[in-house]
Amino acid sequence: MSETWDFLTRTPQQTTVTNYPLEGSLAVITRGGRSFQRWQHKPTLKGSARVWFYVDGSTVYLEQVHTAHPNETK
Repeated sequence: MSETWDFLTRTPQQTTVTNYPLEGSLAVITRGGRSFQRWQHKPTLKGSARVWFYVDGSTVYLEQVHTAHPNETK
């Protein structure tokens, strides 16, 4: 998790094989009347855990943390 913290605090919107924007109906999250691109981060390449987040300015908001592959993206 420390690597996830480091990545999300330094380069949360860098697209990699383990960090990328979600697509389709999950691509956008609305908070406070504003829309944001929703991202997914995989803490490990082979693991099924997922962190969903969005970025507002220089702040990363963790929206959901899944310990297993979320059904919404299957």
